[in-house]
Amino acid sequence: MTEYLPSYVQGAWWTPSSPERSTEVRDASTGEVVTVVSTEGLDLAAALEHARTVGQRSLGALTFHQRAVLLKQFALALTERTEELYALSARTGATAADSWVDIDGGIGVLFSYSGKGRRELPNSRVHVDGPVEPLSKDGSFLGRHVYTTLPGVAVQINAFNFPVWGSLEKFAPAFLAGMPTLVKPATPTGYLAEAMVRILVESGLLPNGSLQLVSGSVPDLFENLRLGDIVGFTGSASTAESLKTHPAVQTGGVRFTAETDSINASVLGTDAVEGTPEFDAYVRQLVTEMTTKAGQKCTAIRRAIVPTGSADAVIAAVRARIADRTVLGDPRAEGVTMGPLASTAQRDEVLRQVGRLQADGGRIVVGTTDAPEVRLADGSSGPSPEGAFVAPLLLRFDDPHSDAAHSVEAFGPVSSLLTYDTIADAAALVARGGGSLVTSIATHDPVQAVELAGRIAPFNGRMLLLDRDDARSSTGHGSPLPNLVHGGPGRAGGGEELGGIRAVLHHMQRTAVQGSPEMLTALTGVWHAGAAAHTDGRHPFRKSLAELRIGDQIVSDSREVTLADIETFAHFTGDTFYAHMDEAAAAANPFFPGRVAHGYLLVSWAAGLFVDPEPGPVLANYGLENLRFLTPVSPGDTIRVELTAKQITPRETDEYGEVRWDAVIRNQDDELVATYDVLTLVNKDRASVVAAA
Repeated sequence: MTEYLPSYVQGAWWTPSSPERSTEVRDASTGEVVTVVSTEGLDLAAALEHARTVGQRSLGALTFHQRAVLLKQFALALTERTEELYALSARTGATAADSWVDIDGGIGVLFSYSGKGRRELPNSRVHVDGPVEPLSKDGSFLGRHVYTTLPGVAVQINAFNFPVWGSLEKFAPAFLAGMPTLVKPATPTGYLAEAMVRILVESGLLPNGSLQLVSGSVPDLFENLRLGDIVGFTGSASTAESLKTHPAVQTGGVRFTAETDSINASVLGTDAVEGTPEFDAYVRQLVTEMTTKAGQKCTAIRRAIVPTGSADAVIAAVRARIADRTVLGDPRAEGVTMGPLASTAQRDEVLRQVGRLQADGGRIVVGTTDAPEVRLADGSSGPSPEGAFVAPLLLRFDDPHSDAAHSVEAFGPVSSLLTYDTIADAAALVARGGGSLVTSIATHDPVQAVELAGRIAPFNGRMLLLDRDDARSSTGHGSPLPNLVHGGPGRAGGGEELGGIRAVLHHMQRTAVQGSPEMLTALTGVWHAGAAAHTDGRHPFRKSLAELRIGDQIVSDSREVTLADIETFAHFTGDTFYAHMDEAAAAANPFFPGRVAHGYLLVSWAAGLFVDPEPGPVLANYGLENLRFLTPVSPGDTIRVELTAKQITPRETDEYGEVRWDAVIRNQDDELVATYDVLTLVNKDRASVVAAA
């Protein structure tokens, strides 16, 4: 694999013809040339325009659910060919366990967003945010917030440490939002990202223009961006700072989000002394974060903050665990648990940063900066000058307030141990990091956990509370999850990647829309009270999804509520609350005129008033939402119900879909008694109804 690494742009693979400048990419363990990278001659402007035109059209033709189904199919296509990806991943220095985090973790993001997209987004192209805002007394003028897809391209600038996960965790929410992606992976491991994209291209599943890949530098990128585009950057804080000052971002309207270096911390509680489960969990986690991916993780623990009295015990435990569990070497050699850094340049940079930590008072108490003996691919052991190997290093600072400990990141298997005396001291040390992606707290004392968490939450995007109850099930300090926010304030970049549907909405524009119920119904695909309702004489429950329309409605007959009904319901259910059974006590309540009907009696009767009992398109009632009781109902009052088809959501992979019905109960004076949504499952077409019968 020593040819030029291809890019995938404008629907075709592209390689440079005879570039004057190129970069060799080498195997992290052996120094062997893997590939050569250059973008000389690539028309980046045309690639971006291809995304904005072809990509936007192809994705815009799909609903959220259709995109979500494709994400699952992408995940399955990659799963079938993980062996190819693992083989290449080993060349980046990743062990099998490291590759699992990167490759299977990335595939897991696709699965996760596929499920969340179908559960939490409508089967449409517009997402409604929040409740209706009434803007007039008569209900003729309403406000609503909606999200629509940004009209540009989502550009990824990724770091070298997670070439698969780093791409897919940005791609999945952008794709689900309907925004095409252009991936620019880091050069040292870009060949693994290229292999992942190639599998997706060869699957034939990608909508045209939805995904492009640039293998190499993009020096004129920002000059070709415009309003509607978004850049997601992962890398150093200094690079992010320079990029965000570009005029395209400052005045051109290009959205820029960053996830950058982070001097993350892990705090050992004062109760978590040697011998406790929390102490053991803390040490296990610290060593894991130092050695997984050779410490090349933006979420790795850089500062181990421990009580002064526990420092020596922690150092001894870390030293013993590394000696017992860590085998440094070529990931293709049997038994190796920690591979090299991504490149010799990265190795040299890590050692340079370790020197800065030492110069500011850091003493190496575990490990050495000498070239380590490593296990080679043939199973032998020895030095590997061509390999990017660094042994795990723990430095201790006698002065926990050392500037370097809180500002210098050696992006490798390196952590610094700092001591504290009080919880306030520990919190102050965490804050010195200037903003982090994650801090973990190992304690079994809820009071201590609450105090520390309350002090440090503003400085972190995520916190892990680690104790004996969750130590075995915890996903760990350094594991971002697709359903939780990944990002952090300050030095960590100030952005948010992942976070479930929040990440999807980053790729969309929220707009406040004001208009009549009819217009808002047309725009959102959700019926609004005051819009046209249809009563064609056919019960809506007799209609399949193919026949049902937004606004189809049934208005029931009225039913009188008697005192006998109230008492029967009370004794039958056991709900003998005084408001239903004691006239004097009920009348003394400021909310009731006297004895009143149970709210759940009214909801039950309402179902009897609107339900069509025969087998048919409606398969099941699976819930109520947003139930509110507004006006009490006394004996002698009558109620009726209006049921209107509010939202129709076909399921892409099933023969049925979901219908949300707007239910309103009124009394004889036309006052609102109760409002709620009824949720049903309904067959898609009449043929399936007949077949089921």
